[in-house]
Amino acid sequence: MSRRPHVLQALVCAVAALWLLPFAWMVCASFKAPADFFSSTFLPWGDLGRLTFDNYRALLSNFPFFGWLLNSLFLASVQTVVVVLLSSLGGFALATYRFRGRGWMVALMLLTLMVPGQVLLPSTYELVNTFGWINSYLAILVPGAMSVFGILLFRATMSAVPPELLHAARIDGAGELRLWWDIALPSVRPTVGAFTLMSFTGTWNSFLWPQIVLQDESRYHLPIGMTSLVGLPEHDVPYGLLMAGTLLSILPVVALFALLHRDFHAGVLTGAVKG
Repeated sequence: MSRRPHVLQALVCAVAALWLLPFAWMVCASFKAPADFFSSTFLPWGDLGRLTFDNYRALLSNFPFFGWLLNSLFLASVQTVVVVLLSSLGGFALATYRFRGRGWMVALMLLTLMVPGQVLLPSTYELVNTFGWINSYLAILVPGAMSVFGILLFRATMSAVPPELLHAARIDGAGELRLWWDIALPSVRPTVGAFTLMSFTGTWNSFLWPQIVLQDESRYHLPIGMTSLVGLPEHDVPYGLLMAGTLLSILPVVALFALLHRDFHAGVLTGAVKG
């Protein structure tokens, strides 16, 4: 029995090593010259002097990488703030108020989670085009302003807020928005952290829909900008540039995860228990 924890730890470490292997290869490949890219698995052993920063210099000097980065930061930040606030507000309403048809509404929302998002792309495009939002960030921010998953997640966790606490606050004169902001949201802080990280990462990595609606290169964010490197006529496939750009593009997400990882872990566990 005493050996079982050690076996489990070894298994977890092995799985983690396998999961991190592509990232380690990406880091090493970003410093390789084109001639060495396929010649060695990780590093050019025996001649580490061949490692170079040329990929990073070329990426930052020849391409609008910082523009793509700022566009991604803007989109992900605004989208995350809006979707977290609106989803938590919707979850608070479903968890707190008792009204006719609430159960059917929740069931219908659960059914929508089973519909692939790609199925809705044509109708969403027609709607966005009608409003004249093509080639505008509104085409990305408005359709993604609400998350059914987020509403249900906040509903599950906010259901644990004691009704007596809300009733006492109402007696003291607190309005419904005050109850949501000062009582409900602080009570589900782990859920807020977890959903913030998931929303930011989802927007940061989004590719298909932004590629459809964004036509001006000055509005490209990182996923579209990095993909545009593959079609450069003077390169076959600039793997070194792609690896360098990918490494730089994941740093903000890693920083956010380092900031919110405790809330993320607690929020995932809380959501699993409540679900």
